[in-house]
Amino acid sequence: MHIKKAEGSISGSVWKSPTLDSTDGLSTTVFTHCVFLPLQSRLPGIKVKYLLVVWLGIFVGSWVAYMHYSSYSELCRGHVCRMIICDQYKKGIISGSTCKDLCEEHSLRFQHCLSSSPTQQVYSGLWKEKEVIIKCGIEEALKADSNPDSVPRRDVVLFDKPTRGTSMDEFKEMLLNFLKSNLGDQTSLAALVSQIITMADVNRDGKVSLAEAKSIWALLQLNEFLLMLSLHEKEHTSKLLGYCGDLYVTEKIPHNSLYGADIPAFLQSLLPAAVHQVIHQWFAPAWPRRAKITIGLLEFVEEIFHGTYGNFYICETSFRNVGYNDKYDFKMVNLRKVATEMTVRGFLKGRHCEQNVDCTYGKDCMATCDKLMKQCKSDMVQPNLAKVCGLLQDYLLYGAPPDLKEELQKQLRTCMTLSGLASQMEVHHSLVLNNLKTLLWKKISNTKYS
Repeated sequence: MHIKKAEGSISGSVWKSPTLDSTDGLSTTVFTHCVFLPLQSRLPGIKVKYLLVVWLGIFVGSWVAYMHYSSYSELCRGHVCRMIICDQYKKGIISGSTCKDLCEEHSLRFQHCLSSSPTQQVYSGLWKEKEVIIKCGIEEALKADSNPDSVPRRDVVLFDKPTRGTSMDEFKEMLLNFLKSNLGDQTSLAALVSQIITMADVNRDGKVSLAEAKSIWALLQLNEFLLMLSLHEKEHTSKLLGYCGDLYVTEKIPHNSLYGADIPAFLQSLLPAAVHQVIHQWFAPAWPRRAKITIGLLEFVEEIFHGTYGNFYICETSFRNVGYNDKYDFKMVNLRKVATEMTVRGFLKGRHCEQNVDCTYGKDCMATCDKLMKQCKSDMVQPNLAKVCGLLQDYLLYGAPPDLKEELQKQLRTCMTLSGLASQMEVHHSLVLNNLKTLLWKKISNTKYS
């Protein structure tokens, strides 16, 4: 009778809670059929959708993994770099303060690849249990041999100067002429030559061997290394810790983006600009911290404008090229995007143009075009300060104190309209820069952020 009641309840679409008696197993069976039969009728459709989603996920995942692997194997060739350097160190062709640690004791170790170009290898690493950045170029090596795993005769290609028999006086003259051609005829170059000689003397015996001279000469051909030496007295560049041949080691900057974090490269092109902005604002330091970082950036712009070793141009103004340390002191992350005035002038000299864009060095070092003569002039369309203020507009205005925001916006707007014409650079440039620094400093001085 109890079973019939249960069946009647089912047929009548009325459910009664099962009781814990002798018929409990049967009641549970009835419940299972009642609940899951409608679900089973929809199961084939659910299975198809599920399989489609899984297949799509596997396809996308495989594509991302393949692209990551192919780009990694192309960009990341630290093992080639280490092989080349250590091969030539063992042959006695090169020397340096980190050669023994890299090639014999293995206390200098490559870790994570940060390269953005196959010819410029950049790795995070460990040196004596301290985090560092390791950089070296393998452009000449790859030209010399198409097999990246072989050891090319790079000593013939790159480490060819100075030659055997060169005296110390002749080497100093080589260095001075090289610096004049790259930095201009500055009165301070003699002191820089002395600094380079001291750095080259790795074993501190008061002499510079041929291997030591070849190593320091090869390093000077690298724009970033030359700028690091030229700006070594400043606090806003990475400290040079050591080198071996043309491989060099610098301190690691903890935050290598102005916003503290960056969007992964494979997502940058997929996300709209508005999403980029929201993510940057989310990860950015507190406003007073940003003000302190900005003051450091403005000081750097001031330092490279008619500095000790001439004038320098920032030729790719991007938040990815500037960063800060754990104390929120500004640090220039990528000096490869900075060029000497002599380098830019050499590029522009006699260059044919139809419009200003034809006179662009790097990404945004744009000079004016003489449309009558069809040749580039030497005056920049925008000075460093104007480009930096454009970068700082979103960075500083977001979250700015209400009593400061209007004046800050006004000063940034004035800064962004600065011209690169020589007649306007000297006084106007310094006035705008100092006004902006003073405005920010007054707001954070005498606080824990100063």
